[in-house]
Amino acid sequence: MKWQGRRGSNNIEDRRRSGGVRKAGGIGGLAGVLILLAGMYFGFDTSGFVDLGGTQVQSSGEITEADERAAQFVSVTLADTEEIWAEVFQTQIGETYAAPTLVLFKGATQSPCGGATAQSGPFYCPADSKAYLDTDFFVTMERQLGAGGDFAAAYVVAHEVAHHVQNELGILGQANRIRQQVSEVESNAISVRLELQADCLSGVWARYAQERFNSLERGDIAEAMNAAAQIGDDTLQRNAGRTVQPHTFEHGTSAQRQRWFQTGYDTAQVAACDTFSTNDL
Repeated sequence: MKWQGRRGSNNIEDRRRSGGVRKAGGIGGLAGVLILLAGMYFGFDTSGFVDLGGTQVQSSGEITEADERAAQFVSVTLADTEEIWAEVFQTQIGETYAAPTLVLFKGATQSPCGGATAQSGPFYCPADSKAYLDTDFFVTMERQLGAGGDFAAAYVVAHEVAHHVQNELGILGQANRIRQQVSEVESNAISVRLELQADCLSGVWARYAQERFNSLERGDIAEAMNAAAQIGDDTLQRNAGRTVQPHTFEHGTSAQRQRWFQTGYDTAQVAACDTFSTNDL
């Protein structure tokens, strides 16, 4: 992925250093990531059910050169999503897009949706319209999940921003309200549709990124598809040595996640990402 030397986002809140919250302008820089079974994967946002309040920051460890490079990469990727979704909202939806803030933290932090740690991974909190990310998760992706590469990391950012897009469109709030009123199995099924839609919207972003910025390189889409495969519920359960249990899925199978990302990339249309009106996920 070609990203060096390009504009970074101003919508970065850098909490990585001790001494409080620092607003960062362009230096740095899916539902949340939960620990399930023996692996980590992109999870469903829990803001409709958890409210611990506060934004207290806990920063641990020094900021390394690798940390700074990852933060700059995230900033450029976030800036890309801002431009792309502003255009998509205007041309496809007829609305104005309000971009999210991305919070960078190191070790642990708090959000209105609850606590976050390096181990629990990135998540989106609609209560404050912010995505939370410890860039150490990129290392986890590569070393533990086998999903390395710049574009795989960009897919993480795009996926969390896609949840913000769902929030802007009213989809996320409506889905959360319904999930509170149904059984666990039905709630999980709704979560799967949300996650697959976010994968599809990530594909829309990827297609626009290629056409607008010519930022994709050979192998980038394969990196995203591999990441989607590694975080499928069936793959995670199987790799954890567990029996695959479809009724517990909250994110979709590897094949489903790949197919919906590909759908978004091939069509570049938000309307093609309607995972709630199909029986064929």
